[in-house]
Amino acid sequence: MNQELAAKRLGLLRELLPAAARFAVLVNPSDPIAEPYTKDVLAAASAVGAVVEIVAATSNREIDTAFATLGQKRIDALLVSPGTLFGDRPIQLALLAVRYATPVMYTDRHYSEAGGLMSYGSSFFDQVRQAGVYVGRILRGARPADLPVQQAVKVELVINLQTARVLNLDVPSSLLARADEVIE
Repeated sequence: MNQELAAKRLGLLRELLPAAARFAVLVNPSDPIAEPYTKDVLAAASAVGAVVEIVAATSNREIDTAFATLGQKRIDALLVSPGTLFGDRPIQLALLAVRYATPVMYTDRHYSEAGGLMSYGSSFFDQVRQAGVYVGRILRGARPADLPVQQAVKVELVINLQTARVLNLDVPSSLLARADEVIE
């Protein structure tokens, strides 16, 4: 499902920025998800003829440096990979995106709630609900080994219009209509 999400995230960014051709992906190379996520984004970009630059960061200082280099690399927009390093720093990422006037797509809603421009990913509330269903089944006697592995059922698009205004971006009405939540 990650490859489909990577393609969708890239597509949403291209819908917001139709002239965009150069994208970057911010990854933490020491995170196990970095390599498969990077491959998914590269495959999605290849399918639509977009250029993708990989930018690595493993600390706060490297995140700051990564954003500073985006302008030099003439990047139109950035995708942030999932992971603890970035997930623990949504405010830092949102502030850097505004400082460097970079449209950024994140992997879940807590980034948009902290001031990030857009997020598209699995619904946290749906994940918790699914976990509760599993716990209920186990408490009623089901063996955990017999329960099927399930992927996220619901994904959500969250758009922060305050951040879009700060970045001087006009969010198309077609994109707003598909958003699960619009932060005004």
